[in-house]
This record gives sequence, C-alpha cells and structure tokens, in this order.
Amino acid sequence: MGLKTSLSGTSVQTQALITSAMGGILLLYLSQWVLSGLDASGKWLLSLGTPLVLLAWFRYFIHFVLITVLIYPKYQFKYFRSHSIKFQLVRAIFMLMATLLLFTTLSYLPQAQATAIIFLAPLMMLAASPWLLGEAPRASRWVAAMIGFCGVLIVIRPGSGLHLTGVMFGLLAAIAFSVQNMMTRRVARDHPFTTLIWSGLAGTLVLSAIMPFMWSQVLEFMSSLAAFDWLILISTGLTGAFGHLIQIQAYRLAPASVLAPFIYMQMTAAATIGWLIWGDLPDATTWLGIGIIFASGVGVGWFEWRNQATKSSPA
Repeated sequence: MGLKTSLSGTSVQTQALITSAMGGILLLYLSQWVLSGLDASGKWLLSLGTPLVLLAWFRYFIHFVLITVLIYPKYQFKYFRSHSIKFQLVRAIFMLMATLLLFTTLSYLPQAQATAIIFLAPLMMLAASPWLLGEAPRASRWVAAMIGFCGVLIVIRPGSGLHLTGVMFGLLAAIAFSVQNMMTRRVARDHPFTTLIWSGLAGTLVLSAIMPFMWSQVLEFMSSLAAFDWLILISTGLTGAFGHLIQIQAYRLAPASVLAPFIYMQMTAAATIGWLIWGDLPDATTWLGIGIIFASGVGVGWFEWRNQATKSSPA
C-alpha cells in the first residue's frame, strides 16, 4: 500500500513537472513573438526616418516606467537594490549598444536574416564562457559555435543580396548581445525584476543625456508623425517590457536547460513577421543557413541537457 502511494505521488510530481515545463516553453515562444514584434516596429519606424536615439529612448523610457508601475506599488524599492551594481551597469550599457546596433541592422536587412546573424550571440557566449565566466571548457560548445558561424556565412554569402553595412552592424550586435548574456549570468544573484529595472533606467538616462544635442531634429520629426505611427512608437516600450516579463515567467516554470534549445524558435517568428509585413521570404540557400544555426543551437542545448540529466541521476 505504501509503495503504491509512493509511486502514485512520484507520478503526480512528474506530471506536474512536465506540465510546468510545457508552460515554460509556450511562454518562451510567446515572448519571442512579442520581441520579434518589437524588432518589426523598430524596422518600420526607421523606414519612416525616425531618429535612432528617439526610437531607443521611447523603447527604454516606457519600459522603465511600465516596470516601475508594476513593481513599486507592491514591493516599493525592494527590487531597485542590486548585489552587483557594477555588473548591472555593464550589462545595461551593452544591452543599449546591442539595441542600437540591432535597430541599425534591421534598417538594412530583412528581419529573418538579421535575426539569424544575431543568434550567433548565445553560441559566442557559450564558446567564450571558460575565459570570461570561469566555466569548464567544453568541446561541444566550440563545435556548436563553429557550426553556427558556418550557418551565418551561408546567410551572408556573396550573392545573397544583403547590404554589407547591415551585415557588419549585425555581427557587432551579436558581439554586444553575447556580452550582455554573459553579464546576465554575472548578475544572477539579483532578482530578474532588478535586472529589468536597471536595464530600463540606465538606457533611459544615457539616451536622455544625448537627446538635447539633437532636440531640433527630434521635435521636427515628432510633429510629422501620424496617430498610427505614434502608437507604433509607444508600443516599442510595451513590447520590450512585456516580452522580457513573459520570458521571466517562462524561466520560473521551466529550467534554463530545458528552454535553451527553444530560444532559436524566434527565427520562425522573425521570418513570419518579415513575410507578413514586408513580403521578405528567405530563399532556399538562406533557409539552409538558418537551419544550420538553428541545429547548432538546439544540438548543443540538447547535448548539455542530456549530460546534466546523466550527472544528476542516482547511481
């Protein structure tokens, strides 16, 4: 009787873990659609001639205000305090740089191809983690990074029609995102809300300091915006904040090792949105490159998850 009860309890617990993991995967994919919507909004606004600093300022200012409004009434300044101020600031600066570089990339390249280049970032982070994060070196990570880079080379190959300037900005954005990701690990002691707050605050302050130097250009452009364009501009902050909030909830439901292979599903969202809005559909060779990047990321994620599961299983 006791054995049956124990087995039943284990079965229920396993089912709960599976359900939670599935919920985390679905929320992660939803966040990818939301963040791809942010990318599309930025690309749309830049095509109208929106100053890059103005676009980024709205994205960060509304992000900061929204997160503060959601958190402060219940927690006051609890999540404003950080255990790693230095790393939070470094992370926030590289996140701002990555945002500016990504928006610039999107002004030159179709969304799917830009996203494919950016997804070098997690592979670069894994490959560099032994030196920058003190993690154990693993050949699987270096192999995945090299395979992923081969995929990017196929995407940006001569004859692909991609603007060289956009490709260069995309590679720089991938480097900035990889540093941001590494700094995210450095601030792991802080609550995710703390990281969201500092990201929004630092970006807002830096961009607000730059804004006065281009005030006449900003005012002239803002006076020419239609109501729909204003909605798109404001939405950048909303989608940025909500996309990251949904991601936080995803990682609360499922371990990072489970979610890691599904990060690359964002390329499907980017390709779909790019096709729906601009009619940009990658050709067969570009899809091959995207598939190689996807496979390298999913492969190393699965490999590390399997090794972790093997080590944690009882002898």
